[in-house]
Amino acid sequence: MEGVILKALSGFYYVDGGDGRLIACRGRGKFRHQKLTPLVGDRVTFTILEGQNGILDAILPRKNQFQRPAVANIDQLVVVASGAIPVTDPFLIDRVVSIAEGRDCDSIIVLNKCDLDGAEELYETYVKAGFTTLRVSAETGEGIPELGRLIAGKVSAFTGNSGVGKSSILNALQPDFHLQVGEVSDKLGRGRHTTRHVELFRLDNGAIVADTPGFSSFDTEEMELRRPEELERTFREFKPYLGQCRFTGCAHVKEKGCAVLEAVKAGLIPKSRHASYVRLYEQAKEVPEWQRKGNGD
Repeated sequence: MEGVILKALSGFYYVDGGDGRLIACRGRGKFRHQKLTPLVGDRVTFTILEGQNGILDAILPRKNQFQRPAVANIDQLVVVASGAIPVTDPFLIDRVVSIAEGRDCDSIIVLNKCDLDGAEELYETYVKAGFTTLRVSAETGEGIPELGRLIAGKVSAFTGNSGVGKSSILNALQPDFHLQVGEVSDKLGRGRHTTRHVELFRLDNGAIVADTPGFSSFDTEEMELRRPEELERTFREFKPYLGQCRFTGCAHVKEKGCAVLEAVKAGLIPKSRHASYVRLYEQAKEVPEWQRKGNGD
């Protein structure tokens, strides 16, 4: 049989085979020998054993995978931000979007609390950068139907800094979602003394959403280990200008004849996006090559 791992806990992988049941499966020993760890989001083949439990037979090829949170096959990252308190720092958005861009994962920018603040600057920045960007209000319901259409039939990971209303949006998309998460949390004993885990939930519109941490822990280690020269391709609005600079190997930071810097000066690339790129570039430069190689690079 074929299915999707919706959660992993205490050595069991809970697989949705499409009939509404979750089958608790163990991984075969070959995974350990191959140093292959099944991840939430993996498409797998499995066999149901006596007692209604099962065993994983194979992990099907992955579209992508993330280290933190440990999840695979994400179609899109839904980045929840806000122009109202707490105001989201664009750098937080750009950091996780850069990670997603490097993993063949699209990003949707969702500006919540638009009933309090339209977040005009953030909206213009990400529309100009080429991202699907929408204003929503979990309080009034504005924009929620459109967001529902954007995530229907896809696997989406919602993330955002604390207080921007990620949980409120999910509850607005499906009123019983918050209750569902709470019930699962109680059943699994999630709390201060248990290991945090990632989990996927199915919504009534066919969407699958990931319960993920906020910006503070979203794959930041992977971000810091990326080579500086790889960053330019994770900023999508840079792409028309790559290869157009005067000097080969241009860092797009302060070089003369840089096509990217000229585009920033002309207003074609948002200044805040370029500032985030420079900040990430400088961070990446500080990581020694031996440390990258020591982390499987």
